[in-house]
Amino acid sequence: MTNFWDSNIWGFILLMCLLLGSLLVANVLKRQIKFLKNSLIPNSVLGGIIILSVEWIYKLISGNDFFTSGMFGANGNDTLEVITYHCLALGFIASSFNTTNAKLTPKRANEIFNTGVTTVATYLLQGVVGMVITIIAAGVISGFFSAAGLLLPFGFGQGTGQALNWGNIYEQDYGFVNGKSFGLTIAALGFLSAAVGGVIHLNVAKVSGKLKLSGRTDGSLHTDTIEEKGEIPMQDSVDKLTVQLAFIVVSYGIAYAIMALLGKLLPGMKATIYGFNFLLGVMAATLVKVVVKFLQNRKLVTRKYTNNFLMTRLSNLFFDIMVVAGVAAIRLDALKQYWGIMLILGVSGLFVTYMYNRIIAKVLFAEYEQEQFMAMYGMLTGTASTGIILLREIDPEFKTPVSDNLVYQNFPAIVFGFPLMLLANLAPVNPVLTVAILFGMFVVLNIILFRKFIFKKKK
Repeated sequence: MTNFWDSNIWGFILLMCLLLGSLLVANVLKRQIKFLKNSLIPNSVLGGIIILSVEWIYKLISGNDFFTSGMFGANGNDTLEVITYHCLALGFIASSFNTTNAKLTPKRANEIFNTGVTTVATYLLQGVVGMVITIIAAGVISGFFSAAGLLLPFGFGQGTGQALNWGNIYEQDYGFVNGKSFGLTIAALGFLSAAVGGVIHLNVAKVSGKLKLSGRTDGSLHTDTIEEKGEIPMQDSVDKLTVQLAFIVVSYGIAYAIMALLGKLLPGMKATIYGFNFLLGVMAATLVKVVVKFLQNRKLVTRKYTNNFLMTRLSNLFFDIMVVAGVAAIRLDALKQYWGIMLILGVSGLFVTYMYNRIIAKVLFAEYEQEQFMAMYGMLTGTASTGIILLREIDPEFKTPVSDNLVYQNFPAIVFGFPLMLLANLAPVNPVLTVAILFGMFVVLNIILFRKFIFKKKK
């Protein structure tokens, strides 16, 4: 018998109230407090920090864990991790449904390709630096997990969801105690690195005269930005937003079917397979798009059902919830002995990501160097949304092609980045060999990036 007053019935709703309410509070604070407004810290990260503060105060007063108090169901901590896990894939799926009518010139294709390769090369550099630090730490601290450094590219480069995924795999399969909280903390440090490094760079560049801050627009949109010709109406027998959600959820259902099948065929790799939920979600969304396109070509479907504007809004919604839930899921008391190592990883990640992307932007994207750097640095320390936040500070109307670079670089990035995912399972078994392979791949990708300079034709 179901009692509608039970905590299990209301736990999830109350948890979502907490997450979304913290976003509202964070938004108010950023508008009212000048320091926070100028910091460029995402509202989702600030919201997560607010929840962590509430949790700390609650435990200080009551002595109990806030999320296991019964208010949020059986275990609020587990629910936060589930939300983070699913929102990662849902956000990527929504992004995959965006389409463009722009013609892809050879020059633009080359820039998008270079952006994707830069993304993976930065992952590899972060992985090498992180692994070297934690291998040394494991030699000094008895029992420390030497492969923990590989959570640096997952936390910085790929964000909260992947940091949780691989932290969980390391915790469950390889005995890394508190691996999930370690990964989530690294991801949170990545967002702080984006905010701190971004603000410092903007101000230094402004003072030196290298760029002029354009200021933010009022956010107004034109009708053709919201809706394209030939699309289904906003309100019909079924709402247009409902249709977008249907495409996303159906694609995720297909991805789950693929994961379930692969899990049965390869039971020893089940944790890794389900860790690729976002990648399989993108593949499923692409499959759905191909089927819909086929039906349109056969005139069986005469209208366009997906909408770029709504898909972008939904993608941002999922990523905002993912980040605030991921930060809130950090167990601070479980990481007391690791704070020194995590701070070293955070500072090192900030430095190498900043310096490497400055070089790449200056050499390969000279026409819009500052815009490309800000977007890539923001994305590779946080998420694509963080990159867009930094980009808006100097290119609020997206006059440069940088925003398109961020969207379409995912395809070459997935191709080149897939081996990194496979190496993540090798790292706990043979960390030194993993570092050697990561470095070798980093060298190869840089040869690809600088191919025009290395293989320059003689006149």
